[in-house]
Amino acid sequence: MNDFMDKAKQFLGKHDDKVDKAADKAGEQADQRTGEKYSDQIDKGVDYAQRHTGQSDTQQR
Repeated sequence: MNDFMDKAKQFLGKHDDKVDKAADKAGEQADQRTGEKYSDQIDKGVDYAQRHTGQSDTQQR
């Protein structure tokens, strides 16, 4: 399991910009599907995920 986690962390670090964009899109989809009822919570979750995707975060919200 540790090998998988190490590889996942390496992938996230190398593709930080793509992961950040995917998190944005996922947040937008979740927001739409919930009728924007949980926008604040979704935004916080996306922000948290983006801060923890790699050593150099590429997007600030």
